[in-house]
Amino acid sequence: MSPPLENRNAIITGANQGLGLSIARAYVQAGANVLICARNADILEKAREEALSLAAPGQIVLAQAGDVSKPEDVEKIVGVAFAAFPRLHILVNNAGIYGPMGLSEEVDWQEWIQAIEINLLGSVLMCRAVVPHFRQHGYGKIVQLSGGGATNPLPRISAYAASKAAVVRFAESLAEELRPCGVDVNSVAPGALNTRMMDELLAAGPEKVGSVFHERMVKLKEQGGTPLERGAALTVFLGSAASDGITGKLVSAAWDPWEKFPGHLSDLQKSDVYTLRRIIPKDRGMLWGDRDG
Repeated sequence: MSPPLENRNAIITGANQGLGLSIARAYVQAGANVLICARNADILEKAREEALSLAAPGQIVLAQAGDVSKPEDVEKIVGVAFAAFPRLHILVNNAGIYGPMGLSEEVDWQEWIQAIEINLLGSVLMCRAVVPHFRQHGYGKIVQLSGGGATNPLPRISAYAASKAAVVRFAESLAEELRPCGVDVNSVAPGALNTRMMDELLAAGPEKVGSVFHERMVKLKEQGGTPLERGAALTVFLGSAASDGITGKLVSAAWDPWEKFPGHLSDLQKSDVYTLRRIIPKDRGMLWGDRDG
């Protein structure tokens, strides 16, 4: 069998370390040509060399430093990809930061804004830059990295939580806009990852992130967290032809049976499973909540 991403070209943001680098490695091993980007040029070049070491003859692995929250940098990143690849097939929006940790009314406001700019606005800018190309070709894959912040309150990490919920709802909305165009847009919850970002949470301490949450992160750190490879494998699936027609979903790498999704395509397309929705009393077995009840 051919590799699942053979002859596909992808941009992967935030790909110089952690999950982003794991995704870049998985994409190269799956046969894709990739352009990776991140803000730190030195670390990014090391990541490119690592990914390139996994490439087959003829595979392309490029790097372009840039900040996805800056329109001029996004234009440069996408411009390099369009110049290198005759066609772009996949955008993986992985770039993200936790932002400030502490009570919402006490954290630095500019740091709060920066988290929104990178996590939310950066992913929107990247989508705006590639969507016309996808529309023109009648095909494309957008994979948005989300996380626990999208589905659960994260007190004391409010900028991260707000931005991650927002990117999922943006992905759901964009999926509907692009549904007639053969472009699939999905979000990934990769799980609690034992990466630099987890180390940042632990370093912040219980006084900033809360004792209960900090204790849970300590335990996850000791247990090793969710393997990076699991989230990377899901992004490969969502970038491949195997996931064609699956769109507007938030998929957990660790908990959802996404390998079996192609066998349930009709159910996925006709229902709101794996989406963010409001919960009403009846959803929890309560016999109240209707205006007439």
